[in-house]
Amino acid sequence: MTTYVVTIPGTLLAERTEETIKTLERALRPADPRGTRLGEEEHLEMLSFYSGSSAFSVRLEVEADDTETAEQQARRTVSEALRTAGYSQDQAPLGDAVITGITE
Repeated sequence: MTTYVVTIPGTLLAERTEETIKTLERALRPADPRGTRLGEEEHLEMLSFYSGSSAFSVRLEVEADDTETAEQQARRTVSEALRTAGYSQDQAPLGDAVITGITE
């Protein structure tokens, strides 16, 4: 198994509140990339919103056998966390997952 850091962009089309963001962060916390060597070195933030925008990026640590599985697992994790925070797929569409780091 390899540890991947996967970045997934998205956009919130529904209202963003402090409470929904806290819920989203709690749901994502187990996959926080800051726990990896790469995450510590790069000071990676798990959830970032772009200034003046509802666009965001999520960075996750994923254990997988290959990049395709890592991207799928990360996408599932983000989708589930968004649902936990009260956002439907239509309210928070996601872009393509990208591998942004690999550690052995």
